[in-house]
Parts: sequence; structure tokens; C-alpha cells
Amino acid sequence: MQIIRREHYTRMPWKNGKGLTEEIMAFPVGSTVETFDWRLSIAHVGVDGPFSVFPGVDRSIALLDGESLRLDLPDGSQKTLPLYGQPFAFPGEWVISSTNLGGPTMDLNIITRRGRYHHHMRRERGLGPISLEAVAQTLLVFKTAASVGTSEGPITIHPLSTVVLDSGEHITITSDDPLHLLIIELDPAA
Repeated sequence: MQIIRREHYTRMPWKNGKGLTEEIMAFPVGSTVETFDWRLSIAHVGVDGPFSVFPGVDRSIALLDGESLRLDLPDGSQKTLPLYGQPFAFPGEWVISSTNLGGPTMDLNIITRRGRYHHHMRRERGLGPISLEAVAQTLLVFKTAASVGTSEGPITIHPLSTVVLDSGEHITITSDDPLHLLIIELDPAA
């Protein structure tokens, strides 16, 4: 198990230069936005405008903060992401514009290069405890503070920290408050 605290995320401009991202981690280590196999990041959406285009990848996003984010999709339809809604998956080639509804937003992004990795992101909320056994490499991004029980004892997790589990690892998550986290499972492509 690895814990990455928010103060260790790397802040950088978006690929299109229109906003700011906090890169949590990318694989392989040291890869760029052009060479990663997968990348996990938090985007700060302060103004309305276009998403960065990433050919050859699959993306999923979920709102972490703010009221809601409306996406204008290539087929003319719209998708609104509410704060507590499930993630939205889409191809990285899509040309998407976003509109903040009710002020700036912050969203979690997982991007995987097709042919190298697949991913699945889901949101978990509610009263704990949550018992989790990783069946693949698993990334947990906590919206709220929590305690993670391991075979070596409990570890305090701060809001917006990330826990990385390898396949087969087992943890129990508890909190004095309702839990809110996003779970991402990563599988190498066959």
C-alpha cells in the first residue's frame, strides 16, 4: 500500500493551457502527457471552455467539488455531472466543452492509453466500514478524511489523499463522518 498526500501532487497547466491540474500519479513513472500508459489527476475548472483532447485514450471524470459541471458533447447532447453523481466515461478524442453551474469546480480524472490499460471508476458514499480487497491495481481518492485499517494497524487518510493498492491487498475503511471516495481499478490490456 502506498499513500500519496495532496501536498505531493504535481501542479501543472492543462495540456491545452486553459486551466490547472494536480497530477496525482502517472505510469510509467516519469512519463509525460504524451507518453503515459495511465494518469490520475485533479482538474481545477475555474472558467467555462474546452477540455484537452487526448487521442488514443479512454477517460473517466467525476466531480470532487462544486455544484455541477455541464459537458457539451460532440453529438450535440449535454451531460451534467453533479457533485455526488457517478463518473462519466468517454473517449479522449472527443471535443468537449464544459460549463460550471454554480461556480468553479474540481474533478478527478483517470486516463488510460488504449491497448495498454483499461480502467473502471466508481464513487462510494455512506457510513462505513467499507471492506475492500483489490482484484487489480486500485487507486482510492478520498473526498473526506478516513482511517484505513491494514494488517499493520490503522492509518489516517486526509481529504484528497490517494491510496494505491496492489492486487490482493485488503483494507477496511472507517470514518467518524460519512465516507466519500472514488475507486479506480486499473487492468493491463490483454
